[in-house]
Amino acid sequence: MKNLFETLTDKVSKKQRVTDAEAMALFESNDLLAIGELAAEANRKKNGGRVYFNVNRHINYTNVCVNQCTFCAFSKLEGEDDGYTLALDGIRKKAQEAVAAGATEIHSVGGLHPRLPFEFYLDMVRTIKTVSPQLHVKAFTAVEIDYFSKISKTSTLEVIHALQEAGLGSMPGGGAEILNKEVRDKICPEKISGERWLEIIEQVHHAGLKSNATMLFGHLENYSDRVDHMRRLRELQDRTGGFQSFIPLAFQPDNTRVPGAKGVGGVDALKALAISRIYLDNFQHIKAYWVMLGMKIAQTALCFGVNDLDGTVIEEQIGHDAGADSPQEIGKDRIINLIRKAGKTPVERDTLYQELKVY
Repeated sequence: MKNLFETLTDKVSKKQRVTDAEAMALFESNDLLAIGELAAEANRKKNGGRVYFNVNRHINYTNVCVNQCTFCAFSKLEGEDDGYTLALDGIRKKAQEAVAAGATEIHSVGGLHPRLPFEFYLDMVRTIKTVSPQLHVKAFTAVEIDYFSKISKTSTLEVIHALQEAGLGSMPGGGAEILNKEVRDKICPEKISGERWLEIIEQVHHAGLKSNATMLFGHLENYSDRVDHMRRLRELQDRTGGFQSFIPLAFQPDNTRVPGAKGVGGVDALKALAISRIYLDNFQHIKAYWVMLGMKIAQTALCFGVNDLDGTVIEEQIGHDAGADSPQEIGKDRIINLIRKAGKTPVERDTLYQELKVY
């Protein structure tokens, strides 16, 4: 009888789907190198030796939020000293700086502000596009879309179409956290349900927009919660094909209020990234978000099935407010060097994975 790794090596070579039980067995295994080799082979079959990155800028337009999720160190109540909301002129200036730095993408998410009207978010997208029509606006999570629907008293589908008309190009994958209700009720009880998140993302995909998908791990979830989360994403991807990349986000426990949260060690981070590559056979790309992983783990992950290092980022605040000790931005040369030193081929891409330059 074949053991787990013989069975999965055979499945990966034949591009056959891994079961939930097999994914659970991988999480429970301590053979990190065997898991990594499986993931590396799965990635080789999909992406060869190419590793993608882009030149992008984050604009976190407000940290004022009606929700006070226990895992979040970013959000502030209106009136708190550290609360802020960027005016459109400030957003325009940041977009101009991004263009001057060679960025092709603006990545923008923020809190659920109690008083900003939906028109503000439409104007924000329009403002960025007036700076440069070529700038791709990747903005708003399913949580924000649901909130915009409430404040505008329109359907989420109408919200999505209005944002598209304003110039929205795609969506990030935030707000998914862990889809399991029991865990979600502990870390973000005020946030939309996992089912609602999936419903909105399905609408986004049917509207013709691509998105990413995330999973926040290393807090109160267990391995079965992670597998359940990935299974639901895989099922949605089977239906829509609208996910571009999967991004496991390593939970940052500093300045958050999750009692008993464990945080993420290097072994667990690599295991989560590798198993996601093995399990999510219908996702083309697995991204190591260096902001939350740190540079060394992100680089090591390139040998564990990962084929995307995100981008230059510039001024990320959400992960850093929670204690991420990575830089707030890195230069293109440094990303290229990290990829090369991992024995891979750096490829600069745009948001929709069109190749701009192979290094």
